[in-house]
Amino acid sequence: MALPKLRNRLLMSAVKTGYGDGNGSITDRHIAFWERRSPHVSAVIFEPFYIDRRVRELPTQIGIDSDDKIEGHRKLIEAVHKNGAFAVAHINHPGRMANPKLEGNIYLSASEIQCPNGGKKPKALTADEIKEVQNQYLRAALRAEKAGYDIIELQFGLGYLIAQFLSPDSNKRTDIYGGSFENRIRFGLEILRLLKENLAIPVIVRLSGDEMYEGGIKLEETIRIAKILEREKADAIHVTSGNVCMSPPWYYQHHFIPKGKNWELSKKIKEAVSIPVIAVGQINEPRDIDAILDSGSADYAAIGRALIADPDFAGKYLNLIGERIRPCSACLTGCLGRIKIGKTLQCEINPTVGRESEIITTEPSKKHYAVVGGGLAGMEAALTLEKRGHNVTLFEKENLGGQFKYAPLPPGKISLQKQIEYYIEEINDSNVSVIYKEAAPEDLIGKYDGVIIATGSKPFIPEIEGMKNYYWAEILLDPPKNKNVLIIGGGSIGVEIASALIDGNNNVTIVEMLDELARDMELITKKLNLLKLKNAGARIFTGSKVTRRLGNDVYITDNNGKETVIEEIDICVVATGMKPDTSLTEKLEGKIPYYIIGDAEKVGDAVSAIQSGYFTAKEL
Repeated sequence: MALPKLRNRLLMSAVKTGYGDGNGSITDRHIAFWERRSPHVSAVIFEPFYIDRRVRELPTQIGIDSDDKIEGHRKLIEAVHKNGAFAVAHINHPGRMANPKLEGNIYLSASEIQCPNGGKKPKALTADEIKEVQNQYLRAALRAEKAGYDIIELQFGLGYLIAQFLSPDSNKRTDIYGGSFENRIRFGLEILRLLKENLAIPVIVRLSGDEMYEGGIKLEETIRIAKILEREKADAIHVTSGNVCMSPPWYYQHHFIPKGKNWELSKKIKEAVSIPVIAVGQINEPRDIDAILDSGSADYAAIGRALIADPDFAGKYLNLIGERIRPCSACLTGCLGRIKIGKTLQCEINPTVGRESEIITTEPSKKHYAVVGGGLAGMEAALTLEKRGHNVTLFEKENLGGQFKYAPLPPGKISLQKQIEYYIEEINDSNVSVIYKEAAPEDLIGKYDGVIIATGSKPFIPEIEGMKNYYWAEILLDPPKNKNVLIIGGGSIGVEIASALIDGNNNVTIVEMLDELARDMELITKKLNLLKLKNAGARIFTGSKVTRRLGNDVYITDNNGKETVIEEIDICVVATGMKPDTSLTEKLEGKIPYYIIGDAEKVGDAVSAIQSGYFTAKEL
């Protein structure tokens, strides 16, 4: 058997949504999300379906563990079929990586080896239990076929159960499922054989080309596995990288990870097999697809987060839609970052994610609005108002982009510049009038039907005796070198400033009032940054505050009243948080209708700022 004839070489890869109802059922929100993204890809690989309710990764995960869910799956399949896309059921068992916070979950693996990065200690599957789990895979696949899925994707990689049997790092068994390579691959191969013997639809196998940690499965062994999978009649191989337990940045394809490494892995595997190979990982620009397909790195490109950011990404790549691509910057903030903390899938740059059934209406009574502030929230509000048919004037006292202009400056975050450039280009191509000046009340009152206040926030500066000269995030515009720098505040801004300054060979000290650094930072980004600070020898004082500065000496006091002197500080940076800029609000009160958005209303992140601008403008 082979893959069906696909209309192009673009697939949508599996992305977790969190849109479930807690019972494993397909919801209208699921259907709207994937239907919106299916018109121009050849196939949609849906999020992982659990095969046993007791091994869920998310409380809202979709299940395919019982026949009563088949009808819901049929509705989902119909939604993408009517747009010409094939439907791919991704079935998986997480093994020891089942969510430890979910009541009723069980934790199974090849051996009783707990993930060093967290989770519960698993039970080693007995021979009888192995057969039952294998039959769970089969029953799930048969349900998928009965529902109408065109293809099955079977997860062999990323540190999930089959990979836990494959890896000698997590498999210490002494029976026929452990020890030698042939024994370790047996568990997964028996599942593949069951599916091939009992299904009439193709099976894709997803593999980590390299688990990207010492002791994990390396490319040479993966190539060996791929050749065996081809002999066992797998219909395609989908190449990713990493291990959910041992190398999360690779698993999540974090923006700190070099783009293109996955594609190199897929190319090596493609050179070793004749069945189709699918590449995935940070494919978020048209040139990425060209690089993969033109170089022969893969037969197909699987696109995930780029289709979250822009549902029409594939259509725009294929020149079927002539609009600008809303760019994905691989930031993880709105998508996987939200999922990891138990929220639903969102997107930093696309406020409509998860709300695809809601539409923008054109307002019959055209009004003239002023938007004050050209940051991301203000630009999104201005563009949305214009789409609704209103006349819009945008006031910006400096440059478009607002304080987000600092976001791309820390190490590894240059991709965020794409978001600023996208919004500026959209504004330039729109009918929004931009006035570069600080809007005064007399510029607004009596001249507009309403005002959108998007003035953002300003740094909160604590009163510290003797501290007269200090920097904020603007230090990143021209970072110093070889200096002793004290950073007051260890939230995300302070930690990212520290990371950037370390690259300039500065000696960094951070003082944070709370007991933990970077509490507001996405978890993987936090871990990578804190590791960098540790390796650089940065001095960290938590549960402490700066009380005074005397010359180049800075005095700090901890929660127990103990005072410490930090000597020979050349530069102080204040990163103690932000507060809304309410100066204009107070002047307009009672004189003109106004609506506050973004950080001007409540200090948050780019996700909340853009959503605030969009949904406020959508309802006016």
